[in-house]
Amino acid sequence: MSATTPILSLSRDSPGMPFEIHTMQWIDQNRWEQNSAPHRHDYFVIIWLKSGSGVHLIDLDKYDLQPGTVYCISPGQVHQLKSSGPVDGYVISFRPEFMALMDENFELFFNAGLFSTYCQSPVIKIDPESATEMDDIAAKMIKEYSNYFLLRSQILRGYMKIFLIFLTRQFELANEEESQSKNITLVKRFLSSVEKHYISKRMVTDYAGDLAVTPNYLNEVVKKITGYTASHHIQQRIILEAKRQVAYSNLSMKEVAYQLGFDDIAHFSKFFKNASGQSFTDFRKSL
Repeated sequence: MSATTPILSLSRDSPGMPFEIHTMQWIDQNRWEQNSAPHRHDYFVIIWLKSGSGVHLIDLDKYDLQPGTVYCISPGQVHQLKSSGPVDGYVISFRPEFMALMDENFELFFNAGLFSTYCQSPVIKIDPESATEMDDIAAKMIKEYSNYFLLRSQILRGYMKIFLIFLTRQFELANEEESQSKNITLVKRFLSSVEKHYISKRMVTDYAGDLAVTPNYLNEVVKKITGYTASHHIQQRIILEAKRQVAYSNLSMKEVAYQLGFDDIAHFSKFFKNASGQSFTDFRKSL
């Protein structure tokens, strides 16, 4: 385990463009050193494994690599893909501004749940028919990315949006009933808000106000859909980040507490134990 977790940035190969696409073979040949240890990105990453085997470590979870699966990695997540032989597929990386996430594309990304960093499996299974279409789009992106013609970024953005629509359809197909529920929409909005504000907002009332519902109603809906209360999700998001810091850095408990907005280290210590079931020290020893 390294003392610090590397944070990787775009872009070495295409300066000025907040977007990259490469085959997994290219990544193995050219990025093997930076991928040899767990690391974070300060951008979004989509990994589409068409064939091959191994494991994918995402935060504190381990997933067996399976052909025909896509992994959506959000900025800040710690991950490492460890293949056990040749792999085939694509790695797509981009910053929010590339897809203009402040416009209508925001809903495509976040309300659909593609880049939820917890509570859902980050693995999306692609059916063969959609895989054929998506492979064609990815091949076109590779070709366009390797050239420097007029309006290159606009064409890549168009292809990428189509690719994401296919990916969203696959994700939604597996959760069709869930997606049709107004309660699910509320829960997704709540979890998205927790992801953005978990350090500054720790009370259910804060999120209920933003979502224009009562705290009791929010708790009821979140517990009905997920099996856990809204406060549990807020606490677990804080604990997830705390565990990331413990697992991938040498920061002290005081330093971790400070980064997460806790001024009182005793309060943080009690919070960590109550929310995780073990003390900060015991968790660090267990790694």
